[in-house]
Amino acid sequence: MAGARRRRAAVPWEVALSHENGPTTDRDADPARLTARLRTVEDAAESIGTTLDEQTTCAELARFLCRHLCDAAAVDLRDEEDAGTRSPSPPELRRVATAGLVRVLEARLPDDGPERPGGRSLALRALTGEEPVAATATLPGGRSAGALSVPLLAHGHRYGALLALRAGGSFTADETATVRFLARLTAVQLAHARRYAAVQRTATDLQRALLADPGEPHPNLELATRYLPSGSSALVGGDWFETVRLHYGRTLLVMGDVMGHGLDAAVDMHTYRSHLRYVASTDLPPHRVLRRLDAAVAGDESRRPATCLLAQIDPARGIAAFASAGHLPPVIFGGEGTADLVQVPVGPPLGTGAGGYELVTRPLTSADTLLMFTDGLVERRGEDIDASLARLARLRLPAGAGVADVLDEVLLRLDGPHAEDDVAVLAARPRHHPEAEPAAPAPVRDGRTPPG
Repeated sequence: MAGARRRRAAVPWEVALSHENGPTTDRDADPARLTARLRTVEDAAESIGTTLDEQTTCAELARFLCRHLCDAAAVDLRDEEDAGTRSPSPPELRRVATAGLVRVLEARLPDDGPERPGGRSLALRALTGEEPVAATATLPGGRSAGALSVPLLAHGHRYGALLALRAGGSFTADETATVRFLARLTAVQLAHARRYAAVQRTATDLQRALLADPGEPHPNLELATRYLPSGSSALVGGDWFETVRLHYGRTLLVMGDVMGHGLDAAVDMHTYRSHLRYVASTDLPPHRVLRRLDAAVAGDESRRPATCLLAQIDPARGIAAFASAGHLPPVIFGGEGTADLVQVPVGPPLGTGAGGYELVTRPLTSADTLLMFTDGLVERRGEDIDASLARLARLRLPAGAGVADVLDEVLLRLDGPHAEDDVAVLAARPRHHPEAEPAAPAPVRDGRTPPG
């Protein structure tokens, strides 16, 4: 008797796998069939939604249906901004994925017309009623096919509908329930994908807005910048650059990289940039700017560490002063196009509170082009960073190239558009106009200061 009660108690769970609505038949209660459906559900959980790309998810759904339940399948989605609305007018659908036999996909449904071909009228009925809709389609040549449209519903949002087609037969009740489960599983994955995409867009928009408005250098410095977001699936990074005008015609150039990716990295980038503008306005040398910036952010444990390279350019004297907080060194291209890595002492990243930054100076004339960059420009998976920098140092650019040309040529030679990480890069060249600004006080004679 107890065993019978246990068997009866198990039925509702089994029914949930095969019949979200409707009664169960003796055939549906067959253990072998229930086991097969359970395996299908388990397979679907691993096969649908393997990425956070909605088109990939829809393609996985269509292929899965064709492997297990039908001869052809298609998925139509609503526009993202309309998914949560219930407009009185019919929603617009766009086909994003198909799979299976092309001849079956060409089947004509009773409500098809020039404005809504390919079963979209059936999809609209399913989407509006929020229930599966079955129909009989006609294949080219006159043979009939079973058609089933199921809405993609999750968390009160209607993302679209799927269409399953089977030549020569309709779908049973348990098959309809299985397709409905797959549609709901896919809708949940689409919800995740769209939330991920929204965060990505917010971070990207924030970063681009910040990078689109760096400070203007003095007219005696020619400047070009580029920002290339990663083409991979990784979230946007915290790469940034800045320019700050100083007294005596000098300009402070900044290249930074907040550790990590995503919206938090972009927000921290904004914080570092704001702090730096304030500290740089005191006209301190670069190593002392880094020291104050490090102290300002070290007290906030939620702030991510960041690398930073500062270059204070004095065109009147033909001198550049550098300081680094864990950042890769800059490169100077001479007038003849050869590259020279600047040996800048590397201090700890910002946010650690350790301090210990050093200043180094070197000549920078109107024939030279300074290049500052983030690690995405040179780093390659599995390659030592010294080898990456050596590849950059071996570049030979056309003699006499303009600043923007130098930047574009470096990005082309190092395949910047296909980098695995975001790339921020800045190129600067002094315009020497000694009559425009008085010279700044003389720098340290030996070109290097002790740690600050």
